[in-house]
Amino acid sequence: MSAHCCHHEPAAPSIRDPQQARRYRRVLWAALLLNALMFVVEIASGLRSGSVALLADALDFLGDAANYGISLAVLGLHLSVRARAAQFKAWSMALFGLWVLGSAAWHALSGAVPEPATMGVVGTLALLTNLGVAALLYAYREGDANMRSVWLCTRNDALGNLAVLLAALGVFGTSTAWPDLLVAAGMALLALSAALQVLRQARGELAAPWLH
Repeated sequence: MSAHCCHHEPAAPSIRDPQQARRYRRVLWAALLLNALMFVVEIASGLRSGSVALLADALDFLGDAANYGISLAVLGLHLSVRARAAQFKAWSMALFGLWVLGSAAWHALSGAVPEPATMGVVGTLALLTNLGVAALLYAYREGDANMRSVWLCTRNDALGNLAVLLAALGVFGTSTAWPDLLVAAGMALLALSAALQVLRQARGELAAPWLH
């Protein structure tokens, strides 16, 4: 994905309308619970099937559940607090990406082939979950760095689920682990790219003149 599609004006405002803020809070709670549930499902399925892509997606669900919790905690607080929360979440995304790259390298050396059927079923369930969360969050995709990071996480999850399904087809067709490993590496790079975008916007918000 190109960087220009995520360009925004600096220091976008947070939600000011109390009713809209309450709706956004309910959406975040729903997203948190769905992500926590899918983490449990995917971590068990990833360990059972031997799929790095599923394990990567499971940890992404866990990270997003934590991110939604942080977003709930800072919703309505000062812009500088929300920008620093966004920085924390961006560094979490970056660490996730590095961990997945390391795991993919380790599994490439081990030579184990994952189970494509489990990958396909669980990947479909994860995709449906993330599409539902993305639909809930679509109206709130613009705003400060914290809100932007929530949207980017959800968007990345849906793209990652599609990639997991393609990896399952690739593993089934080739009887090798390489489709799974390539998808896991791609998910890691997507997480690193999103982290960089959020860090840049958060840095711009912290440098805003009215914060000093």
